[in-house]
Amino acid sequence: MFERTSPARTAALAVALAAGLAATPALAHPGHLGDGLVAGLAHPFLGLDHLLAMLAVGLWAATRKAAQAWQAPAVFLACLALGGVLGLATGAIGALEGVVAGSLIVLAGLLVAAPFVGNRTGLALIGLFALAHGHAHGGEASGLVPAYFAGFLAASAALHLIGWKVGCHLFASPVGRWAAGLGIGGAGLALAFS
Repeated sequence: MFERTSPARTAALAVALAAGLAATPALAHPGHLGDGLVAGLAHPFLGLDHLLAMLAVGLWAATRKAAQAWQAPAVFLACLALGGVLGLATGAIGALEGVVAGSLIVLAGLLVAAPFVGNRTGLALIGLFALAHGHAHGGEASGLVPAYFAGFLAASAALHLIGWKVGCHLFASPVGRWAAGLGIGGAGLALAFS
């Protein structure tokens, strides 16, 4: 079990983590860690933009009622797969990198404004950005494509689960939700302007 921490300590930890992550380059480009299943599993963990987006979806799920928590990861994964197929068909589109980085800013806004954002609105935005992330994944597919897709979908699902679990503990106070949102949004801004 997680220990309860003070809201100030939680906020400081989230900001420090986001600052440290924002200082590293995004690796959401072809050519890292082989191909097939290994590349698919690694891709969401090695690209900071993808990593934070997957965690943000899990964090968003933690802001929803228990009966709705599964919806954001399910919508994201379905749209991620669809976007992947589109990316496979069209190839990588460089302009999508800006959309992927921008998605972090919007997902951060969803976290900060979670009590005021309806589930349908949140799911629509999550699905839209999942298409962009999926397109980036599909455009970079290499090796055995079904294995690559299985890998990036499984890794994304694992990151959603981690985000949800962290959010369930972190969001006991609104400060935790704000800190997570501001940290992810700050990283998104850093990536957008790098």
